[in-house]
Amino acid sequence: MNRERTNFLFLNVGHFLDHLFVLIFATAAALRLSHEWDMSYAQLIPYATPGFIAYGLCAIPAGWLADKWSREGMMIIFFIGIGAASILAALASTPLEIGAGLLLIGVFAAIYHPVGLAMVVHGREKTGIPLAINGVFGNMGVACAALLTGLMIDTAGWRAAFVLPGVVSIGIGLLYTCFVVSGRAQRAEELRSGAAARKAAAGTLELDRTTLKRVFMIVMFAAAVGGLIFQSTTFALPKIFDERLAGMAGSATSIGSYAFVVFALAAFAQLVVGYLVDHHSVRLVFATVAGTQAVLFAVMHQLTGVPALVVALGFMLVVFGQIPITDVLIGRITRSEWRARVYSLKYIINFSVSASALPLIAWLHSGWGFGALFAVLSVAAACIFTAVLALPRGGEVVLGRRAVAAG
Repeated sequence: MNRERTNFLFLNVGHFLDHLFVLIFATAAALRLSHEWDMSYAQLIPYATPGFIAYGLCAIPAGWLADKWSREGMMIIFFIGIGAASILAALASTPLEIGAGLLLIGVFAAIYHPVGLAMVVHGREKTGIPLAINGVFGNMGVACAALLTGLMIDTAGWRAAFVLPGVVSIGIGLLYTCFVVSGRAQRAEELRSGAAARKAAAGTLELDRTTLKRVFMIVMFAAAVGGLIFQSTTFALPKIFDERLAGMAGSATSIGSYAFVVFALAAFAQLVVGYLVDHHSVRLVFATVAGTQAVLFAVMHQLTGVPALVVALGFMLVVFGQIPITDVLIGRITRSEWRARVYSLKYIINFSVSASALPLIAWLHSGWGFGALFAVLSVAAACIFTAVLALPRGGEVVLGRRAVAAG
């Protein structure tokens, strides 16, 4: 395996761990901590909100440091830092203490998206499939968070669900440090030969200022609303299954297993979408995905049992499928030396808005149940669909080839 493939593998593993760490608490809160600490689900989940705010806010300094200092260095900090933070969270004995641990996890988790995604698209002409593969790893992290936490709750306790991945992440961080140090000579040679500059320019398009502003605004709006949808569905799904699959799932492990299956199958939608945005109209693909979300959330309103499981798989397919589209657009319209900072801006918007998902879930669940949540998400997806229709048509936006053309 050459260095580029090895580096891509490290980046993919990092995306897996990033999403796993931020969602361990979601399953632990739904299935164990609310009972252990004698608190309702709605009372407990707001303690995760500061961590999700940090997940967004800290993306800006992370992207700036990556562009100005070292992307590889920031990834080393990510692996080791988030692992140590997770182990500290396992020591919590009160809601405030675990809230502090989750805040620290959020600070280090913020590093991955602006830095890792900038590294994934660096030097590539077509970015849809690489971003999709990377996205599959991230969504498998979402899936394994539910499965691992449910399994740990039933076998070793909720603390083990934080400690085990923490130790693994620190180990991977040490391996990545060795990998980066061993590649310094090759990077120095690329700088001398000009190969680094040619890689940085690959896949970047020159667009007129008006088109660039319009695409940028739509991407940021979709990132904001999409963050609310993504966080709401991934965080709440274990609790949704706990309530709506009552006759099918009787333990934390079984609920986690159902969530794992849905998340794992849905993750591969990104490969399909990644291929489509590399070969077809981004506008058409984006609108289809967003419109389908709106319909499925509306259908899910009061479903239970097998129908709820099937529709949940359907809406997670399109929720996960949407993820690489905005990242592809950013990769195509931004220069390499700015890319980590632009990704950080997208993700500070995405994760800051997504932090509002937790109090929103708590408020809606305590007053009206998950039916109200699905109604809100349906409206949100319809708003994204409307915004995407404003993407420029023919001749104005790249849609999968090195040409300025749109659908």
